[in-house]
Amino acid sequence: MAALLALSGPALAQSAPAAHAEGGNTAWMLTATALVLLMSLPGVALFYGGMVRSKNVLSTMTQTIAIAAVVTLTWMVAGYSLALRPGTPFLGGLDRLFLEGLQAEGLAGGAVPETVYVMFQLTFAIITTALVPGAFAERMKFSAVLLFAALWSVLVYAPVAHWVWEPGGWLAALGALDYAGGTVVHINAGVAGLVCALVLGPRQGFGREPMTPHNLTLTLSGAALLWVGWYGFNAGSALAADSHAGMAMLVTQMAAATAAVTWMAVEWMLRGRPSALGLVSGAVGGLVAITPAAGYVSPSSALLIGLAAGAGCYIASTSLKRMLGYDDALDAFGIHGVGGIIGALLTGLLASPAIGGSAGRMSAQLAGVGATVAYSALMTLIVLGIVQVITGLRVDATTEADGLDIAEHGEALD
Repeated sequence: MAALLALSGPALAQSAPAAHAEGGNTAWMLTATALVLLMSLPGVALFYGGMVRSKNVLSTMTQTIAIAAVVTLTWMVAGYSLALRPGTPFLGGLDRLFLEGLQAEGLAGGAVPETVYVMFQLTFAIITTALVPGAFAERMKFSAVLLFAALWSVLVYAPVAHWVWEPGGWLAALGALDYAGGTVVHINAGVAGLVCALVLGPRQGFGREPMTPHNLTLTLSGAALLWVGWYGFNAGSALAADSHAGMAMLVTQMAAATAAVTWMAVEWMLRGRPSALGLVSGAVGGLVAITPAAGYVSPSSALLIGLAAGAGCYIASTSLKRMLGYDDALDAFGIHGVGGIIGALLTGLLASPAIGGSAGRMSAQLAGVGATVAYSALMTLIVLGIVQVITGLRVDATTEADGLDIAEHGEALD
C-alpha cells in the first residue's frame, strides 16, 4: 500500500501514462494476492469455525465463504472505484464502476498491472468484512449477514481505504502511516464487530453456561494459514519484489512470534498453564499490530510491537471483556480492534526514516485511529439499522437454541 503512495504521487491522480509492468514484481504480486485470499479461504473460516459450538460450525464457515462472494461483487460494481481511485479527499471517483477502463499495462510506476492491483486489494476488502462476524457469531440471520456485508463493504470499508491509501485521501495527505491495514482493516473491522455485538446483545446463556470451542484443531489450522498468508498481506503491500518486501516479511515474523510467546507467558503466569487457543490468539494479535508498521520499522521495533500486542490483546480479550460484559464471541474487537490501535500508535513512535517511515507522526496516527473508530462505529450503526428494517438482525430464540446449521441451512456437522 505504501508503495502506491510513494510511487504514484500527484501523477497517478491525473491518470499517469501507462508503463510496462515488470515481470518479477507481477509474479510476486500474483503470489501475494493468493496468500491474502488464503487468509480468508480457508484461514478465517477454519479459525472462526473451530471456536464456535458444534451446532454453529457450518453456518460460521459458510458466512466467511459467502462474504467472500458478496464482497467480490460489490468491489466490482463500486468498491474499487470508491476506495482507490482519485476523487475527493473523502471518497474516490466513479471512473472504474464495474471495473471498466482498467489500464492494460502498468500501475504505480509500472510496478504491476492494474488488474493485479484490483485483485490484490479485493482480498483486503474480503478479509476485513469477513472478520466482523467473529464478534456476533452464533446469533445473526444469514440473510442479515449477506446484506450487512454488501452494505458495509461499500459504505464503511471503501471510504476508510480511500482516506488512507489513495494519495488524495485526507489521512494520506495528513501523513498517517498504515502500511498494510492497521486502521483500514483491523481497527475498522474490530470496532464494527464490537458495535454489532452490542446491538445484537449477548448469546443465550452467555456468562451462565460454558460456550467452549468445539474443535480447536480447526482453529489452530486456521491460525497457521493466517500466519503464512500474512506475508502476502504485509510483504505484498510493497507492490514489488524488493528489499521493502523483505523487511516487511521479516518484521512480521518477529512481531507474531513475540506476541505469541508474550500471550502464552502471561496466561501461564496468571492461569497456571498455557492454552493452545491463547498461543495462536497471541500470534494473530502480533500479526495485526505489525500490519500498519511493517514497511516502516526495524526488527527490534517489531519485538516491542509484538510484546505490547501480546499483553494488550490478552487483557482486552479476557479482563476487559469480563469487566464490561459484552459478548465479543470470537474476540474480533479484542484482537483486531485493540491490536490495530496498538500497532497504529506504535507505528507513529517507532517508524524509522532509514527504512521508509517518518518519525514524529503521532498526531497523524491519533487522527487516523480516532477517525476510523468514530466513522466505523457510526456507519456500522446505520448499516445495522438498514438491515434490521429489511431482514431483521437476530435469529429467534428457538433457532439460536437449536443451532444455526440446521435452522438456517438445513445441514448439520454430524
